[in-house]
Amino acid sequence: MELKHIHYKVYKPFGMLSQLHSNNSKQIRKKRFLKELYDFPELLMPVGRLDEKSEGLLLMTTDGKLSDHINRSGIEKEYWAQLDGLISDEAIIALKNGVTIGFAGKRYTTKVCQVEKIIPPLLPEPSQKLRLGRHRPTSWICVIITEGKFRQVRKMTAAVGFPTLRLVRVRIGNVELKDMVVGEVQATDLSF
Repeated sequence: MELKHIHYKVYKPFGMLSQLHSNNSKQIRKKRFLKELYDFPELLMPVGRLDEKSEGLLLMTTDGKLSDHINRSGIEKEYWAQLDGLISDEAIIALKNGVTIGFAGKRYTTKVCQVEKIIPPLLPEPSQKLRLGRHRPTSWICVIITEGKFRQVRKMTAAVGFPTLRLVRVRIGNVELKDMVVGEVQATDLSF
């Protein structure tokens, strides 16, 4: 008998870790975990991660093979990034062609990707902990990558001189955030 896997899509809030819980007692007191959003079933794991300061689409599944497939097969991940400063056309071209970032203690050149300036998207209000536009103007870009190194989009935009202030993942493959609200959890079908 084949196990029927369970899948969810989550709008992960800013300031929350992409894990259900922690075994570290110090971390438990200081951090927020996904378990506060929903009573998730056992054996559920996040597909990829979003760092604590990023928000948006996070997929959860009980299917380890599917999780591995999504993470390793070049499936597109789309992000909207609000940047510190008005990004230049030269910086956009550099991002598209690949930039050198630090990863696992080594230098890594990112793969060619899609990047374009966008008008500020309609999103929920940002966390009050973000300091947006207090000192200089900001700009928005859409970045579509087929890899997912640790804090990759943030490192990419910093490498071209425009640090990311707010980062929202809006799509993984054919699964989209759409009109979900922050903290919302939806059971979903995943087919990749």
